[in-house]
Amino acid sequence: MIYLFYGTNNYRINEEIKKITKNFDKMNISKYDLTEEDIKNVINDCETFSMFDDKKVVILDNASMFLSGNNIGMEEIEKYINNPNPNTIFILIANSEKLDERKKITKLIKKNHKILSFNENISANTLLKKLLAGYSITTSNLNLLIDRVGNNPQKLENEINKIKLYKNDKTITKEDILNLTNKEIDTDIFKLIDNIVKKNKDDALEIYNEMLKVNEEPLKIVILLASQFRLMYQSKELAKKGYSEKDIANTLKVHPYRVKLALQNGRNYKSDLLLKYLDNLANIDIGIKTGKENKDLALELFILKN
Repeated sequence: MIYLFYGTNNYRINEEIKKITKNFDKMNISKYDLTEEDIKNVINDCETFSMFDDKKVVILDNASMFLSGNNIGMEEIEKYINNPNPNTIFILIANSEKLDERKKITKLIKKNHKILSFNENISANTLLKKLLAGYSITTSNLNLLIDRVGNNPQKLENEINKIKLYKNDKTITKEDILNLTNKEIDTDIFKLIDNIVKKNKDDALEIYNEMLKVNEEPLKIVILLASQFRLMYQSKELAKKGYSEKDIANTLKVHPYRVKLALQNGRNYKSDLLLKYLDNLANIDIGIKTGKENKDLALELFILKN
């Protein structure tokens, strides 16, 4: 059996893979990433019979041969599709909202095998209610959890599983959330940006120092800040030209939810200010990497000067 999964909802894709592989031993499951692995090794694994069981699963992430403008591995995959190993379940994952329906390889797999779309979004609240079924948690603590961990479904699931692992009872408290979960840096990045732009220097420094306390590297924070400022600027400019959130996400090749946040957070900031901060952060990045700037002081000085 060959499956082709595509879409932007990685959580749902992973859930479907769990369903398919739930009765398989880990020894019989192989996972590859086409950006890192030679396609010939993947096909060789598919064609080889398992030494441990009758059937096995081979998963290939970033199967871009089904998308427009990319033919890496297409010839090898097409050849395998025409003569698959009946003892291998082959799962191909195309990380895109849509496939190139014009391609022969897409038509071929559509005709003879199974294609599933995973584009629908699931809200953090809906997901948490599902993950926390049977547990007691207040609305305020639920909101704290989302605020602390972020909206990424996979990260939410990982953090919930961590809480469940350490809990002896079914009531999740504020202390559990604060003590057992890792704060998502992207959540604080938006707060840091907001305080920098609004010139709330004390609050910005407090957030920055909190990040350092949990061992976030200053250079990583600089790069994240620059990335968010850039996305806010690009999304803002494209929106001015009439692009929808979906169009912006496709153009910039980022997840639609990131575009939504960028537009929301960039609404009150002028484009020239965003560019100014981007330029300053680029200079800090170069300064730290070349040793001209002290990595522990560079971003702090940036906050104080702006």
